[in-house]
Amino acid sequence: MDNNSRLKPTLFSTRYVHLTKLRDATLKVMNELTVNNKQLTLIDFGCGDMPYRSVIEPMVGKYIGVDLDLNPLAEHHIDFDSKTTLPDNYCDIILSNQVLEHVDSPHSYLSEALRILKPGGKIILTTHGYWYYHPTPYDYWRWTSAGLKKTIEAEGFKVNSFHGIMGLAASGIQLFQDAILLKLPKFLVPPFAFIMQSFIRLFDKIHSQQQRDRDASLYVVIAEKNSQAV
Repeated sequence: MDNNSRLKPTLFSTRYVHLTKLRDATLKVMNELTVNNKQLTLIDFGCGDMPYRSVIEPMVGKYIGVDLDLNPLAEHHIDFDSKTTLPDNYCDIILSNQVLEHVDSPHSYLSEALRILKPGGKIILTTHGYWYYHPTPYDYWRWTSAGLKKTIEAEGFKVNSFHGIMGLAASGIQLFQDAILLKLPKFLVPPFAFIMQSFIRLFDKIHSQQQRDRDASLYVVIAEKNSQAV
């Protein structure tokens, strides 16, 4: 996994701050959820290339990648409606890593996640506030902090933790960088990215965590399936 750019982004990556903070936040939560039980079942729901699998799989008893038929790496395939053939109350943890913005219907995706989670099970959901358009294969949604909470809670989840990453100034610099990249020759991209990512790290320090939780480029949400949820 040495070439895994999402698990180990280089300092010259155009997403260095974003990817390192997302990785660290995700793995911190996974450590907390599995510290007393290494036999839990985890569904990577919309798994992509599963960049964290090599680190997370030893933490759990079973790791199952679920994604569209377009993804040969997934063990279980779904259609664009997000419906699986997995049984009710099947897994303990759902990892939803940068998926929600790409699904046809957030309602269908989250209701299916709720169905396959055991009562008391947790979803680790990360998705975007301010970000550029990046279809894989589609890109539909962005959220305000309040809108994302409302979307998740509307499906029967209880939000236990809501954490913003890269505040307003940092997000603005990231968007500025991405716009300029479109005009740069390829050989200038790495040094330009290094400079801009350094500014992003610097200017992100002006925000309190409370401000990031309100306005950010990325949100990390831990939500629980209520025992009363169907």
